[in-house]
Parts: sequence; C-alpha cells; structure tokens
Amino acid sequence: MGNNLLKGKKGIIFGALNDMSIAWKVAELAHEEGAEFVLTNAPIAMRMGEINDLAEKTNSKVIPADATSEEDIEKLIEESMEILGGKLDFILHSIGMSPNVRKGKHYTEINYKFYNQTLDVSAGSLHKVLATAMKKDAINEWGSVLALTYIAAQRIFPDYNDMADAKSLLESITRSFGYHYGIKNKVRVNTISQSPTVTTAGKGIKGFNEFINFSDQMSPLGNASAQACAEYCISMFSDYTRYVTMQNLFHDGGFSNTGVTQQVIDKFEE
Repeated sequence: MGNNLLKGKKGIIFGALNDMSIAWKVAELAHEEGAEFVLTNAPIAMRMGEINDLAEKTNSKVIPADATSEEDIEKLIEESMEILGGKLDFILHSIGMSPNVRKGKHYTEINYKFYNQTLDVSAGSLHKVLATAMKKDAINEWGSVLALTYIAAQRIFPDYNDMADAKSLLESITRSFGYHYGIKNKVRVNTISQSPTVTTAGKGIKGFNEFINFSDQMSPLGNASAQACAEYCISMFSDYTRYVTMQNLFHDGGFSNTGVTQQVIDKFEE
C-alpha cells in the first residue's frame, strides 16, 4: 500500500522499456503513490519493449515520441496536459543510448556521427524537454524534473565510453536549467547518480557483470537496486524535497565516497 506521497500529481515518465527498467519501477511506484502520468519512449524502443503492459497496469496513456525531436516533444507535452487535465508536477528523464558502445568502438576511435547521436539522445534531449516545457509553461510551481546519470561523469570507467561525456553534459544541463527554471517558476531540476544496475541498457556495456560485482564490494551498503532508485525518485517528486535543486544526488550505497574497502583489499592478498 502506498502513502499517497504523489496524490494529485501529474507527470511524464520517459524510458520505460520492460520490467528491468528503472523508469518502469518508477511508474509502478508513482501509480501506487497516487500519481497520474503519461508514459513515453521512442517508437523503436516501444516496439522492442512491453510499455503497453505497464500502461494497462498503471492506468496510463502511452505517447510515442523521439526525445531528440522538438516537434515530437512539443506534441508530447501538449497531449500530456490534455490527457492529464492540467500542468505537470514531475518529469522523469531515463534515456541513454550510445551507438559507439553498441558497435564496440573504442573511445579513442569513436565514430563522430555516432558521438553526436549519443550526446543528443542521452543529454540534449533533456535540454529540449525542459526548454519546451518552459516555453509552454507546462510545469507547476515546485514541480520536479529528474534525470538518471552515472558516476562516470566524474571518474573514468573505460568501457563506459562516450556515455561518460553524455552524462557530464546531462549534469551540466541540469544545473543550468535548474537555475533558470527555479528563478522563473520554482521548478527544481536534479540528477540521480545511480549504482550500476541490471537493466537492458546496462547489460550492453562490456564487462558489466564483472564491474557490478566490483561496485557492490566497493560500496559500504552494496549496490542500490532499481526498486530502491524508484523509491528515491518518488521522494524527489514529492513535496518533502521541494528545496533540493541543481544537485547531482549519488544513490550508490556509498561508492562515490569510498576509496577502497577491506573486502576489495583482501582480494589482493597473496
């Protein structure tokens, strides 16, 4: 049973693909907490995923949209407000894609056309969503926008490739828009830097299984699950966090502040 933390709130959730997706978990929990929302993903992702099952489960509408298309974003926001009967209170940006990673390109030898796609899909899309929402006055005062990021924006993880650059840009957009949207309409914008999480996207990264085990042993509390991340997102959409903005919030079991753990040191003993 929920606690009605989001009762009466309306939003858009980007990026739910299947029940492994963090966005999927967020949608389930947001519904349980009393929110109404529209689900959206790129048309190609919707064909690969199971978003219609989630829509039925959460009594939600699905609007296909290419998050890199300003025209699609405008249509999405206009139709969402029409369906939901008013302005939005929250948006979840859970989008990331790198053709260079998918095609096994080394970071030092990336395809720059692919690179531009990575930056546009994974970061530029957030700018377009926020700019369109601001232009259309689509978010209520004290509304909350969240994007999902990763600590590779601050530290080198070689196989994360050009996605690290995209996450750095994503976090910069969050700070800049958090400032401008905060002044204009008290809308807060934050990123959540999540532990490596077993999702369809995560599994596509080389060495992911080995790294997720390392991260778990380097985190005093262990890796945060997708469900735990959803719970954090709900708290950030609620009124209890209304003065948190322009932040990159680490949700990683302490990994980001740990130099080394005894558990890891023990593995190097002869």
